[in-house]
Amino acid sequence: MAITELLSSVLATGALGLPMGLAQANLPGTQIAVDSPARKGWVMYTVQPGDTLSQIARRYRVDARAIMYSSSLEGVALRPGQVLRIPLVEEANDESRLPPGVRAYIVRRGDTVQSVASRFDLTVLGLVSANPGLPSLDRLEVGSTLYIPTGEPGLLVRIKQGETIKDVASRFGLSVIQVARANELNSPTDVQAGDLVLLPGVQARNTYDRLLQIREAERKAREAEERRLAQERRVREEARQRQLAEQRRLEQQARSRQQQQAQSQPRLRRANAVVAAAGYRWPMSRFTITTYFGQRGVFQRFHTGIDLAAPTGTPIYAARAGQVGTAGWSRFGYGLHVIVGHGGAKETLYAHMSRILVRPGQWVERGDLLGHVGSTGWSTGPHLHFEVRVGGTPRNPLAFLP
Repeated sequence: MAITELLSSVLATGALGLPMGLAQANLPGTQIAVDSPARKGWVMYTVQPGDTLSQIARRYRVDARAIMYSSSLEGVALRPGQVLRIPLVEEANDESRLPPGVRAYIVRRGDTVQSVASRFDLTVLGLVSANPGLPSLDRLEVGSTLYIPTGEPGLLVRIKQGETIKDVASRFGLSVIQVARANELNSPTDVQAGDLVLLPGVQARNTYDRLLQIREAERKAREAEERRLAQERRVREEARQRQLAEQRRLEQQARSRQQQQAQSQPRLRRANAVVAAAGYRWPMSRFTITTYFGQRGVFQRFHTGIDLAAPTGTPIYAARAGQVGTAGWSRFGYGLHVIVGHGGAKETLYAHMSRILVRPGQWVERGDLLGHVGSTGWSTGPHLHFEVRVGGTPRNPLAFLP
């Protein structure tokens, strides 16, 4: 039966059960109920030795690119033990009828709703109307199917079990003739449950608006997440700055303590050899004062001179001209030592030597070599214990030295 004969029969007899006068265009604001999208899920598959991506794709009857996209793979190479996320879509009836003005398109990597609509000269609303089960305007599942109206645009719906063309046309305010002509139907039996039917001129406005609301909600969620992450970054940065400031403060305290310790510790002094001929000079050229004259502690003996630390063998010179009175070993802990008398009841003592180069009774000039630094006697390390005595009483040597 030709399409004109079918339409004449419908108009004359109401063969599809649609009363005359009920055919009308889709009214603005009409609520459009669409089929629920195909059920989707994933299979978590562990790669076995010898598996390839193409074999796994054929086994699960999915596009290999869909597996790559879902599993975030950079290439097709697989390794045993690797876990793949395989997307599965509930299969539609392979015998389902597709309207003549509609083609199927398999989503590829990089596709978006906007790019696919532009490629086929459709509006986004037109593409949504042909695919009312779309879950988002921003995400397309690689390997999934989109329906593309190549002729008259409209809403694409699937015939349910027990539903007729009359039911579908009536639900969307169309005439049976309009639906039959748009789908090139010759008989009511040309369509069955599961077939897709194009409803010309009908737009899935409510679905589109809902997707826009989802997009806006997702945008706000992304912005909220970005604000949260930015706040977390600010908090981490503030904590890092506080940590750096505390570290700088501790380093400054450590430097201050080091400076204080350096100031409190004996400093290396260089002897001044340019003094009056009758004055005293330092008994060594380079040294470190480690112990000063005076009381050292509650349980320590009074220190009767100053200790000048220097390496073993450092030359020791006469602090002032005079006559050597003693040159030898001491019974009182001085070890090898020399005492030089300078007249007027003044004398100097040089203790803990490693070697003595003068003898008792010898006359020495100021700066003459007396011996070398050592650690003999009661000594804990190489140094010179130097005393200045007046009338047999030890005095502070620093009061006599330049």
